Amino acid sequence: MAEHREAVLAAVRDHAGEIARSLAVLRGGDYGKETFETDAGRWTLSYEAGDVEYLRYAPRSGPDCYVVSSREPPATEDLADALADYAAFVESFGRTVAAAEGLLDDVSTDFPPVASTAELAAERDRICARIRDLGDAMAGQLARIDGEYGTFATTVSGSRWELKWEAERASYLRVGGSDGSYLISQYAPPTPRELRRHVEDVPAFVDAFNAHVADLEVELSGVSLGVD
Repeated sequence: MAEHREAVLAAVRDHAGEIARSLAVLRGGDYGKETFETDAGRWTLSYEAGDVEYLRYAPRSGPDCYVVSSREPPATEDLADALADYAAFVESFGRTVAAAEGLLDDVSTDFPPVASTAELAAERDRICARIRDLGDAMAGQLARIDGEYGTFATTVSGSRWELKWEAERASYLRVGGSDGSYLISQYAPPTPRELRRHVEDVPAFVDAFNAHVADLEVELSGVSLGVD
């Protein structure tokens, strides 16, 4: 009896596996769970990686029976009751498939053309290149007086602007602190929206830098070594 039960369970697993794969294709994913109603009870099929994970039968009365699972095999009596309703389960699955047929028959694939971002990206890149030139020019000047590495920070329109330089080249120009927008970056350019929000303050940032350099010149202009 035990050998016959194992053979029956193996056959059900193979058949339920076909249903699981069909259901995965129908639902568009390798993982999922679906319940099918019959007159005698409820069948729940769970599938994973395109194969059946478990098949559970819940009769109108009585305990649930895991016909397919990684658990211990079901009791012979419970399995017999479940398999008596198995054909109804397959028919219920068939109705699910039939209900889906024709759903896409009237769907048009005449989609509108996709708008191009080429011109927008080119304009963004042009503006960013100009900001990069300014940042590198500032970095070169700062490297002359403050060393090969460093940062210059100031406040423009209530936001912190920070230029970091390395070896006479701007590493980044950031607006708004550590979570802010990068107008110059080693990684990705700013979004057009970010760029538009801050680009009009770039001249004020350059003015602040120029004022910083002028202050340094003033500080040194009065220095005397006392030597004629």
